[in-house]
Amino acid sequence: MIMPIPIILGVSAAIAALVGIERGVNGAVKMKEANDTMEAATSRHKRNIASFTKKQTETTIVMDKLGKLELGILGSFDKFSKIFEKIHNKPQFASYEKNGVIIPEYNAEELKKVSTFVGVLLGGIGGAAAGTAGGFAAAGATTAVVMALGAASTGIPIASLSGIAATNATLALLGGGTLAAGGGGIALGVTILSAATFGVGLLVGGIVFSITGNSLSDKADEAWGQMKKVEQEIDKICAYLDELKNYATKYIQSLTDVKEVYDYHINTLSYTVNNMKKTDWDTFSEEQKLITENTVLLVGLLYNMCKIQMVLSSNNEKEPNRVNKHEVEKALSNSKAFLESIA
Repeated sequence: MIMPIPIILGVSAAIAALVGIERGVNGAVKMKEANDTMEAATSRHKRNIASFTKKQTETTIVMDKLGKLELGILGSFDKFSKIFEKIHNKPQFASYEKNGVIIPEYNAEELKKVSTFVGVLLGGIGGAAAGTAGGFAAAGATTAVVMALGAASTGIPIASLSGIAATNATLALLGGGTLAAGGGGIALGVTILSAATFGVGLLVGGIVFSITGNSLSDKADEAWGQMKKVEQEIDKICAYLDELKNYATKYIQSLTDVKEVYDYHINTLSYTVNNMKKTDWDTFSEEQKLITENTVLLVGLLYNMCKIQMVLSSNNEKEPNRVNKHEVEKALSNSKAFLESIA
């Protein structure tokens, strides 16, 4: 039986409508799934960045504390230099080596210059952004200050600067020298990254800029893939930051322990020289001579502990920097053994 044309057209229209509805529903479902994927990727990416930021902030605070402690210790040697210069006929104090602990002989003239210049740097640290002091600890404060006493690549002595200008110039030199591949320093007057970002860069490495600078694609599948890739990198950075924070915390405690012993010795030596007016080595008692010798050794120990570079550059922008675990652990062991030997 042949259907009338109107009926055929009506049935066809109904079928077409049903197909259209089905396609519309499928399209709506796919759009919702895509939107859900984008929202999930964006939300998770934001959580990952927040987690990194939290770890970075916590580590920066600890590293800044370490950097300020190291610079403060180096600055305190000005007092030692002035007292020590007053003592006549004193012997030449050699390096110390006992039970595997080695304390190299320091350069007295260098020590004096370093302690004087640190006062200039500390004046700038106070007003600097987070991560600035940590940059000195990352590179080794002693090494950083000695480098700063030289000249930048422009030939302008950093020592002629003051406050934040000297601090920023020193960080620029560090960023282009000790911690960055190729070395060579950054000329004074060249615009560098902001102090905050630069400080983070010294601690984390180039990878931090690719992490924080990336934005997700507007395509759901691509966005999810990007988020997962960045997440893996953030996990690596966070693990490194945790390790750095833990080692920096241990180092702060070790430096504090040594400094407490040093403070006792330098105050005792100061009383002997400035209050008792003993400036001739031959008039020192055996106890006073021992105090003096131990003070010299403690200065050497602290000076060299502040040389330790906490952070090693990865030289690879796809990897975070590394903690200088071997040297840090060796310094921690040596300081503990030496304090036990003079207790």
